[in-house]
Amino acid sequence: MKERKGLLWIFLGIMGFLFAGCASIGPDSVVRDRSAYVATISDSWESQMLLNLVKLRYGHAPVFLDVASVITQYALQTQANVGASFQSPLTNRFTGDAFANTLSLGSSGSYTDRPTITYNPLMGEKFARSLMSPIPPAAILNLIQTGYRVDLLLRLCVQSVNGIQNSFGGPANMHDSDPEFHPLIEKMRRLQATGDIGIKIQKTKEKEMLRIILSWRANKAFDPDKTDILKLLGLDPNTNEFSVVYGAVPSGNKEIAILSRSILQIMLDLTAAVEVPEEHVVDKRVAPAFRAKAPDGSPIAPLVKVHCSLRRPDDAFVAVPFRNHWFWIDDKDVSSKNIFSFLMFIFTLTETGGKEGVPIVTIPAG
Repeated sequence: MKERKGLLWIFLGIMGFLFAGCASIGPDSVVRDRSAYVATISDSWESQMLLNLVKLRYGHAPVFLDVASVITQYALQTQANVGASFQSPLTNRFTGDAFANTLSLGSSGSYTDRPTITYNPLMGEKFARSLMSPIPPAAILNLIQTGYRVDLLLRLCVQSVNGIQNSFGGPANMHDSDPEFHPLIEKMRRLQATGDIGIKIQKTKEKEMLRIILSWRANKAFDPDKTDILKLLGLDPNTNEFSVVYGAVPSGNKEIAILSRSILQIMLDLTAAVEVPEEHVVDKRVAPAFRAKAPDGSPIAPLVKVHCSLRRPDDAFVAVPFRNHWFWIDDKDVSSKNIFSFLMFIFTLTETGGKEGVPIVTIPAG
């Protein structure tokens, strides 16, 4: 009798464990699933962006695939059976064996997780135009106001300021920057660090006026950086407030003309500094890496350092395989990581266009 009770308690304990597993399917799975999918989708986007930079370096067109939806289905099935027979302790008169008490227990369970992931290729006229459309100067100034470093923003997103040219690594128009460009952005960075760069937006019925204010605080002591900036840009030294327009050349000494880059121009500029195997350069499969130079001839470090190696690196922020090599960003290179992440951010602002007629690839992953 005690043996039967012991087996029964074991059986009930097993079934309780199985049914307790049901509690993790439902509300409790939201935190786990969201964290897992966010991390995976984020990693895939970073890998996709780096792969496109590398492929641009080799002359391929960029191709992006968007994760449109993730549908996960869970199923947990359990089954149990129990049977018992009890006989009187008599002897079988034919065989001579005693009748025995019997107890049978049985259980089964199955767990199924079937995520369905839908991908949308980003393509079409609207998406292509967004890649080639210059970033509005207002967006750049808003990013400066948010706290992004002005020197990095201008170096990454701007082709020229009042005619002062930034360097560019694109294959069609590769050139170094004008001698005044890097001193200009360094002085603007120091002015930003003291809180002396302000943004003003004036809205009227016709249009929106954007203005930048330098050394705007009252009783501000003489600032040589501000004086140098006004001189470099050819601005009126007797005012602190200047209108901002898109273009290569200003219309007067109270206007700042910013010729901004498109997302595609930014990618072309970054990809020119990607390291490639020396044999690929010798075989003319890819052009030599472009290294921008300062006015004194010293090389300027690229905004994003992408390394190349035969083996997969052990400590990479993001790494992708291409042409039997690994291309990667060092996890200890904070500057490259920040610029690369910023590129991902501004890419999310790109208009993807309508999805009418766009092929959709749905893969049941289960």
